[in-house]
Amino acid sequence: MSERTLTRRAFLSGTSLVLVGSVAGCSGLIGGSDIATRQTGGSAPAVPAGTDPEDAVIGLREHPRIIASYGGVYEHRATELMLARMVSKLLAAAGQPATQFTITILDSSEVNAFALPGGFIYVTRGILALANDMSELAAVIAHEIAHVTLRHARARSARVRTTEIVDRVITGVLGGVLDPNATAERSAQNLAAFSQNQELEADREGIKISARAGYDPHAAARFLTAMGRFAQFVSASNGGEDFLSSHPSTPDRIQRAINEARNYGEPGVGITDRQGYLSAVDGITFGDSSKQGAIVGQRYISPQYRLTFTVPSDYALQMSNQAVVAVAGDGAALRFDSAQVPSSTSLADYLRSGWIAGLQPETVTTRSINGIETATGRARTDEWFFDVTVARVDNAVFRFIFAGREDSAGFRNAAQQTIESLRRTQQSDLAAIRSIKLGLVRAAGSDNADTLAQRMPQLNRGRELFLVLNNLLPGDPVESGGSYKIVRVD
Repeated sequence: MSERTLTRRAFLSGTSLVLVGSVAGCSGLIGGSDIATRQTGGSAPAVPAGTDPEDAVIGLREHPRIIASYGGVYEHRATELMLARMVSKLLAAAGQPATQFTITILDSSEVNAFALPGGFIYVTRGILALANDMSELAAVIAHEIAHVTLRHARARSARVRTTEIVDRVITGVLGGVLDPNATAERSAQNLAAFSQNQELEADREGIKISARAGYDPHAAARFLTAMGRFAQFVSASNGGEDFLSSHPSTPDRIQRAINEARNYGEPGVGITDRQGYLSAVDGITFGDSSKQGAIVGQRYISPQYRLTFTVPSDYALQMSNQAVVAVAGDGAALRFDSAQVPSSTSLADYLRSGWIAGLQPETVTTRSINGIETATGRARTDEWFFDVTVARVDNAVFRFIFAGREDSAGFRNAAQQTIESLRRTQQSDLAAIRSIKLGLVRAAGSDNADTLAQRMPQLNRGRELFLVLNNLLPGDPVESGGSYKIVRVD
């Protein structure tokens, strides 16, 4: 993984779930409470009281799509136990002590949390890394519980159905073959987005729930401020992309949260437990997960599929949900992803199956590259030229989709150079992948925010990232003996 990727991404993006509520018969109960962690694949969880049966169907149907779209589920036992205890308290405060919610940690660097109909709540590794104490995470979870109890997820169902209708029209009328990865990602985006009024209503209800559970009600405003700072940090790194748009931290929203919190006391009331929180998230993976592969300079390495390829020096590689993308200075771009292709279908037939707009069938050729079976074809639309190669590695099929405004020799050479670099990984490739995790440092009596920020010199913009992660400003005092987050690169 490159340092460029670290600073660009949101915390540089057997399934374990945390089930909270009435879980009679579950093993692994914590301290005699009604909290448990359980593997997926078992019986379906109970849903919030009064849930419409269709809500439960939607949640159960979309749950695996969400997991696939966000890189799978992340397992970190200390964090899972913290979440289980926290959500149990919040559910009781929300008047739903006998209700079971499914809380999933997504293995994504994005800063995000959202809810689905039927009591499914999701938090990402990225949002866990940004929070600084128990009350801030509680504010996030209470906000999502509020979306569910206020039936916001139900109100969004019509939009989901509309998306599915559009998908069927594309398939039936245009004859296109839908990309399941794109469909899953679009479903995730649709299901995760609420209206501005719904967000503000969930803010108010979430602050009330959090305060009733004994947490600091002013944590919501603090965390909204931290999200706003992080959005600015990411925007400066990536030219304006802001994946936090579904939860915008506007000054008006922050002030509303402050005003609401004052109904439950002045700043300083309620549980924060900063040290307990930091201990629970210490050691979580930071940035893109190596399960989706890693970027080292111009090289992409997949430990899971044991393959690697290299892009030309003028292409900037980066990770994206379900894909690796690279953009050149002249605007040409590459998308690398996977596809479900039956083993009985030849790669040439797959290229001709209709999923590539403007494919020129006569250009389809097959060959073996470094012992890997491939098929290549070219396509053209009104504005774009495409060079598409599919490769079969064991039982998996991968796609290289190059797109350029001009069908230049440079464009073709870049595609050919990249494809010819495709090979099986070697031990030297795997050894180049660095472990990147969230760590803690303890402040000495002479430290301040600036001196602690110097603990991350190996990262581009490491000082800025440290300040954002700890919600500090340059020169801010720090607590002697207190713990602060850093990013460790091993």
